[in-house]
Amino acid sequence: MAMARRSGSHLLSSFRPFSLLLQPPLADAPSPAASAAVASARRALSSASALRARDEKDAARWRESMDRMRNIGISAHIDSGKTTLTERVLYYTGRIHEIHEVRGRDGVGAKMDSMDLEREKGITIQSAATYCTWKGYQVNIIDTPGHVDFTIEVERALRVLDGAILVLCSVGGVQSQSITVDRQMRRYEIPRVAFINKLDRMGADPWKVLNQARSKLRHHNAAVQVPIGLEEEFEGLVDLVEMKAYKFEGSSGQNVTAYDVPSNMADLVNEKRRELIEVVSEVDDQLAEAFLNDEPITANQLKAAIRRATVARKFIPVYMGSAFKNKGVQPLLDGVLDYLPCPLEVDNYALDQNNSEEKVLLAGTPAEPLVALAFKLEEGRFGQLTYLRIYDGVIRKGDFIYNVNTGKKIKVPRLVRMHSNEMEDIQEAHAGQIVAVFGVDCASGDTFTDGTVKYTMTSMNVPEPVMSLAVSPISKDSGGQFSKALNRFQKEDPTFRVGLDPESGQTIISGMGELHLDIYVERIKREYKVDAKVGKPRVNFRETITQRAEFDYLHKKQSGGQGQYGRVCGYVEPLPSGSGGKFEFDNMIIGQAIPSNFIPAIEKGFREACNSGSLIGHPVENIRIVLTDGASHQVDSSELAFKLAAIYAFRQCYTAAKPVILEPVMKVELKFPTEFQGTVTGDMNKWIGPSSPLGWMKSL
Repeated sequence: MAMARRSGSHLLSSFRPFSLLLQPPLADAPSPAASAAVASARRALSSASALRARDEKDAARWRESMDRMRNIGISAHIDSGKTTLTERVLYYTGRIHEIHEVRGRDGVGAKMDSMDLEREKGITIQSAATYCTWKGYQVNIIDTPGHVDFTIEVERALRVLDGAILVLCSVGGVQSQSITVDRQMRRYEIPRVAFINKLDRMGADPWKVLNQARSKLRHHNAAVQVPIGLEEEFEGLVDLVEMKAYKFEGSSGQNVTAYDVPSNMADLVNEKRRELIEVVSEVDDQLAEAFLNDEPITANQLKAAIRRATVARKFIPVYMGSAFKNKGVQPLLDGVLDYLPCPLEVDNYALDQNNSEEKVLLAGTPAEPLVALAFKLEEGRFGQLTYLRIYDGVIRKGDFIYNVNTGKKIKVPRLVRMHSNEMEDIQEAHAGQIVAVFGVDCASGDTFTDGTVKYTMTSMNVPEPVMSLAVSPISKDSGGQFSKALNRFQKEDPTFRVGLDPESGQTIISGMGELHLDIYVERIKREYKVDAKVGKPRVNFRETITQRAEFDYLHKKQSGGQGQYGRVCGYVEPLPSGSGGKFEFDNMIIGQAIPSNFIPAIEKGFREACNSGSLIGHPVENIRIVLTDGASHQVDSSELAFKLAAIYAFRQCYTAAKPVILEPVMKVELKFPTEFQGTVTGDMNKWIGPSSPLGWMKSL
């Protein structure tokens, strides 16, 4: 009977929960072995529960950390105030303790312009990364150049960022580089806020700029602030979301005072707030429903709707202020926290190399395998400095990481966070952060993993160079340093190309413009102590002949021992148009006037002669050479003799063939906005019409 009860007990236990299985059967007392097994199972269960709880706690901590992180870039047209704005952001967040101006007028210069050339010229040449803390949020910032010559710096910064601030000048409005930068933001699907700067300048008109952004950039935008006064009377701002007015007091505008909206601005403020609600309602269903039902819109409702629309890239909130006069920067920082996405809200995709480059959505959490992209390289005092954006996982100092592009396994010797040109050593960094590593040999655009996955990130867009210069070191002794400098700059900057012209033998550097190349020539001089001679690349003209000409040349030389003897006869003529070839040689000799073993030497001589015409020394093209007769000597004839005879025969008849110079024909590609198509087409027709100086282009 006891046996039956025990069997029944085991049978029932198979249907019990796992926790009940750990209890002994009621009928019999457990044996010592069974008790030990039960205790062990309970410890394992308790350990698993503790581990799960710890993992959940860690996940919550990582989640909160990433929710409180923003990766932003500041981009704009030249001289719109990007670096000045970044300087104020760093000051108000406590990263720097003094404000210094661009161009280094006070002998120090802005923090983000760390190069001497940047401070001298008052422009940003290289993008610079930094980080700061505002109201408990970590903000990683990349300040980018505004000049089109350094567009690759903007390109690779936007490639790795989650949000951006588009700075517009309240006087200049939407300018050429504003359009370029906005196009780059669209390419990488970057949510953004706009900041209309320089409201203190004469002629400032933020409403004109806002409408230009709508018409030229096709922004679906609205102001979230209204300025209190303009130009010299610019005093503060009214927040249309909270319906409060703000003034910026103190020596550096660090004290923000809130007060009620001035009565004389009530009508304008109410009108602009209603416009803001209408514009956001067009792209947010929740706000639209409340708006159409004439329900009062609270500040929290409006703020949540603006965030949803901004993160979805359907709306661009417009802030205002004057960075130079220390006004409007703190509300802009609040807007970055309120409206721009955290790393978890942005979809990033990798390509799985083990699965035919299938697109894989990255989770963006530290719990996943490491995936990081090297987006910028610099040659530092301690070796190559590689900037990384971490998309998944955690990277630690001393870890081994794998370069998916090269297959190499690399140890991380040093891990740092950048503050312009200063470095702070850290032990680890997790998904969402932007850091730098030393001593890792790689190329821009390489992807690093921990080896468990084989993912690569999509590369950034690299424009083709548009201008070239010929450079050479003045001193031959400095050739080694000169080559070292060119190799380094070419590795750091994908738009900077170096090549050797095989015809002229010149070293040619190519880049995005005159300023771009001038900066690199100056850096060669300053950083490598090499004076370089700069000039225009030699134009590779061509020569050709226009009529037939006969040649009959005897090369005879006797100087003791075996002499040289060779005679060639024939003619040269231009190739017919459309023949496709550039040089033709025909042997029309009947008989053995010239032994056949010398014919290749004759052809070689004519080809060599065509490498340098007698007009300007450039190659001769579109020519046909026909050999009809000749003579040889049984002893003195040789390949060298007939080769020299061919060279001199070509020179003899070349002038009689009436040679001309061929200029290079360039392929030109025009890109312009659709709205200017009629104007551009009209100008082109005017320039290449039959009576214009460029009328010959019609036939190309």
